Amino acid sequence: MADANADIRPYTIAVKDADIEDLKQRLSLARFPDELEGAGWEMGAPLAEVRRLAQHWATGHDWRAAERDLNSRLPQFVTDIQCDTDGGFEPLAVHFVHVRSGQPHAVPLLFIHGWPGQFLEVAKIIRPLAEGGGAGGGSEGGDDNSSSAPAFDVVAPSLPNFGFSEGPKKRGFALEQYAETLNKLMLKLGYDEYVTQGGDWGAHLSRALAHLYPQHCKATHLNYEGADPPSWLRQPLLALQHALTPYTAYDQRGLARSRWFQEEGRGYLAEQSTRPQTLGYGLADSPVALLAWIYEKLHDWTDGPYPWTDDEVCTWVSIYWFSTAGPAASVRIYYEMAHNVDGRAGKLGRHGLRAWTPGVKLGFSRFPRDLSIVPSAWLRTLGDVVFERAHDSGGHFAAWERPDDLVADVRAMYGRGGGAFGVVKGRSGYPS
Repeated sequence: MADANADIRPYTIAVKDADIEDLKQRLSLARFPDELEGAGWEMGAPLAEVRRLAQHWATGHDWRAAERDLNSRLPQFVTDIQCDTDGGFEPLAVHFVHVRSGQPHAVPLLFIHGWPGQFLEVAKIIRPLAEGGGAGGGSEGGDDNSSSAPAFDVVAPSLPNFGFSEGPKKRGFALEQYAETLNKLMLKLGYDEYVTQGGDWGAHLSRALAHLYPQHCKATHLNYEGADPPSWLRQPLLALQHALTPYTAYDQRGLARSRWFQEEGRGYLAEQSTRPQTLGYGLADSPVALLAWIYEKLHDWTDGPYPWTDDEVCTWVSIYWFSTAGPAASVRIYYEMAHNVDGRAGKLGRHGLRAWTPGVKLGFSRFPRDLSIVPSAWLRTLGDVVFERAHDSGGHFAAWERPDDLVADVRAMYGRGGGAFGVVKGRSGYPS
């Protein structure tokens, strides 16, 4: 097991005064487009919304207060990780949040964010998960009995190119390299076996870890449903069951939501997967462009939609603006995923990620306003599904929108009687 103290340094967010002043000056000089009458959200982030948020970001939002809050609430560290896969990538300083439970048998849990998410998403769930017992919420089936709630050591990195992690300087840093970086981080922290939780890219990277490192990644809990229908060739019994079982009302609403995303919500995906450099000029130069690009997703991908406060949005987008690799770097993961899919024996392409992963337990928290909601039978093509719970509300950013539900579900999956109980050797999450 790796030395848990080797080359791990405390990290404090400390944005330069000059960078804050530069942001405010750019916001003060912003040029806004016009807008068609009655455009609404259907044509993108509305002018009035973006103008109001930009004004608040410039004159009302206190980044220093947000910075102090982040530094006080989230213990942060940085360590250097070197990828050994082909490509000759330089070591990267990887930023991460790490809360160790007081429980010596706590389950190591790797929380993996996506885009336009970030490490901040773990803020609402990290303490309840680490404390275990009856701490935190537990709506929709959660059990607050202290004897039934396991404790977790939670690690929440900023992915390379995101937040306060460095990014590679050459092409080819794709899912294999991201997965290797995350696995090495957990090993460096002393966790030879661990479990994951993620949505968006966090779900894809959890699948990559299950394929590439099943000896270390023992289970994954996902709040994103990337799966294909059962195949008559590969899963004949499941395919028969699927063919004979009518879709539930939940399935039908989920497929309708998925169709909406395919038809109306994928413009960003096409651009980021094909021409991230061109898009990057706007994201790096204009805070208003960055704000509109991200805020549209925060609105459209949440349920209700989620009642974002202006300060929440500005802090969220500020972390992108002040990020170590720069605000344009985060979108490159889409291009690398689309153009470097071979990985190890083709395991990390779209179809490879959706192949069966033997030996790695799998759980799902299902939220009706996510971007991909598929019939339950489809999920069972991915692996040994030991937990599944469908919620009546919530969207793409479950840890932020519905933290109590996510905490309850993770506890249920890994707690006593759960399908992944004891999956990490010697770490049940409970006192011995």
